[in-house]
Formats: sequence, C-alpha cells, structure tokens
Amino acid sequence: MSEFDVDEFLARPLTARVATAGPTGRPTWYLWEDGAFWILSGPWSRLPGRVRARPRLALVVDVCELDTGVVRQVVASGDAALRPFDVARGRRKLVRYLGPDESRWDPRFRAYLHDDDLGTVWVHLRPSRLVAKDLSYQVS
Repeated sequence: MSEFDVDEFLARPLTARVATAGPTGRPTWYLWEDGAFWILSGPWSRLPGRVRARPRLALVVDVCELDTGVVRQVVASGDAALRPFDVARGRRKLVRYLGPDESRWDPRFRAYLHDDDLGTVWVHLRPSRLVAKDLSYQVS
C-alpha cells in the first residue's frame, strides 16, 4: 500500500457516509478543515437529535475508480458535537460541491446561507481515530 495526502484527498468534493447509534447510516457532503469534519444539518434531519442522544459517530470517505485502479479510503470515528452554523464556513462547504456561482445553486442551498429561520447547525467531528488506506492496484 502506498501513502497519500489525507488532507488533499478529503478536500475533494466526495460524499461521506455517516453512521450513528441505532444503527443508521446516511450519505452526506462534508467540509474537512483543521483536522475536523463539518456536516451541515438541521431540524429537517434526524442527525442532530441522534448526536444529542449519543454523540459517537463513524464516517467513511472513499473512492473506487475502476478505470484507473485508484482505491482509497479514510475511516474516522469519535464523539461529535453540535455547533452553531456560520455562513462563511457554509459557503466554503457549498462552493466545493456546487461551484462559486451562488446564483446557479438550487434555492434550498442558497437558503442555508441566507435564511436564519431554518435552524441550520453544524455536526462537528474531530476524529479520535482516523485511518487512511490506499488499496490501489495496477490496471492492465
């Protein structure tokens, strides 16, 4: 197995799968900053309630590119916390996935940044355990 730059990998607009006690799992967009995952959530989701009840989360971000043989994964776990939403971080996250032109975004994504009544929060996970693996292979 070869090493890869975890920060560079997690900076890509990939989808993470988050698991909570229950068990339950869900795909989500995330922001990786300063060694922590930031997941946008709110009252439309069960995730904040699950974090309040039992903060332990597991999360995986991976790619499997059959045409190139690149297979990489980051698996993280730890106790999450709910944090107040801030627009600057929200914009950084959404620009990663939707591009810089906010006028082209679906209205619900713009609302996260401009509608204070949505109850948007951050689920913040600074992993106590993070394992990165490169399982890539040569394509013939």
